[in-house]
Amino acid sequence: MKDEDEAPLYLDDHERLKALAHPMRRRMLSHLNVHGPATSTTLGELLGAKTGTTSYHLRQLEKYGFIEEIPERSTGRERWWRKADIPRDIRTPNFRDVAPESRAVLEEFYRIGMAEDRALMDRFGAAYRRDPDWAKASRGFGRMTKEGFDAFFEEYIALLSKYSHRADDAPPDARPLYIRMFALPADDT
Repeated sequence: MKDEDEAPLYLDDHERLKALAHPMRRRMLSHLNVHGPATSTTLGELLGAKTGTTSYHLRQLEKYGFIEEIPERSTGRERWWRKADIPRDIRTPNFRDVAPESRAVLEEFYRIGMAEDRALMDRFGAAYRRDPDWAKASRGFGRMTKEGFDAFFEEYIALLSKYSHRADDAPPDARPLYIRMFALPADDT
């Protein structure tokens, strides 16, 4: 489980944020996170991309510390990659604090993430029918102050950290899970 003192990783660097604001890189990182190490060839086959394209995107993810090569598995031209040991709590800066040139990148980062989340929501019904013990959903409504909402968010992140395991320390019966919490004002519509 997570070390309680692990600080969040803030994507407050324009180039680092830009590295994750690309759909193919996000899919590659997700695959490495869920399924473990892979080569650019393997990822290219899974994503319908040429090896040169996947190699480029893997190098970008490596450059900004999101993945790393596995030297002991890499031979010749075949390079194996894994997700780097980075904090699981990754946060973006407040939109108001972002430099004007980074705002479009931040919006693209969220657009891609929300598209991923919509796809997950579309898969929920089938996952629930297959195994309701492993597919759960909750919808709620509440009235909170800004301070209360900030505290709620921090406690939510703490719960994820408390009950989650990294791949290398997970018990044999642990499964990878997509976990989402959505919160937005109900009076803006």
